[in-house]
Amino acid sequence: MTAIHSYGFGLATENSKGDIIEVFYSQFGLSAAPELAAEMCDACGLSANESGYKKLDDAAKQRFGSQLGALANSEQSLVLCVLGSDSAPQSVPEAFLKLHLLSARLVKPHQINLNGMFGVLHNLAWTNEGAIALDELAERQLAARLQGKQLSVFSVDKFPRMTDYVVPAGVRIADSSRVRLGAYLGEGTTVMHEGFINFNAGTQGPAMIEGRISAGVMVGANSDLGGGCSTMGTLSGGGKEIIAVGENCLIGANAGIGIPLANGCVVEAGLYVTAGTKVNLLDAQGNQLRTCKALDLVGQESLLFRRNSLSGAVECLPLRTEVELNDELHAHN
Repeated sequence: MTAIHSYGFGLATENSKGDIIEVFYSQFGLSAAPELAAEMCDACGLSANESGYKKLDDAAKQRFGSQLGALANSEQSLVLCVLGSDSAPQSVPEAFLKLHLLSARLVKPHQINLNGMFGVLHNLAWTNEGAIALDELAERQLAARLQGKQLSVFSVDKFPRMTDYVVPAGVRIADSSRVRLGAYLGEGTTVMHEGFINFNAGTQGPAMIEGRISAGVMVGANSDLGGGCSTMGTLSGGGKEIIAVGENCLIGANAGIGIPLANGCVVEAGLYVTAGTKVNLLDAQGNQLRTCKALDLVGQESLLFRRNSLSGAVECLPLRTEVELNDELHAHN
């Protein structure tokens, strides 16, 4: 009996050297029936708990014909990737399979091992003709021009836009270039034109995203990120604190957080709250209780963070009203 973490059958793009630079998986999933799992591991030459991939020849295509569907007729390189366990990705096919699993909502951010992914993925030109290795881009651009065509480069990055690979049900995305593959969008999420969602980040359920969700950040259901606001991730700054936004929260326009927010909290427009921000803690009547760091308030629900318009001091007091999204905007995606 063989158990595996996940698997995928996909079409691979290769550079001129034959190296795989990206994979589009049309058939993938978590686990598999023991017999199929054993057959896939055997095809890839894997032992228990090992991960890897194999380019499928004609014999292998016949062997897995019932799982391949339309892929069996492709002349493009076809790969089978098997993750025997949730180990750090060691190859491009493994990394792309994990990104597909996230965007398809089969796993959630922080529930899958992405360690070392940046070192595995290639920095590519993402174009109207697919992924192209950067050292081959100029030649491809010239070839297109000589044919009277134009090769458009949408981005130069390690991550493509999510919607070219996975479109989860029940979401609206105004500008697809602002959601990376590996983002997790809960049903009912709306991402407006200036909203951005990184890989290994996203929303738990209905949400209005007009700001930035950095890598590693999850936003709870029925929360609203106002235009131009941001959430502090841990990728570039080296921080260890995992930032999250609870349910029924509001981060106002051009505001931001560097601390986790519990359920029902509001950060007023233009205010950036970091762990070390000095906060005057007030009671419901506006009387000052003490001064503390914002980090000391992590885990407390229904708080309003604001800046005193006279003194400029940051204040925090109990919130009396609850944040509510407009159901009409999110219930019919």
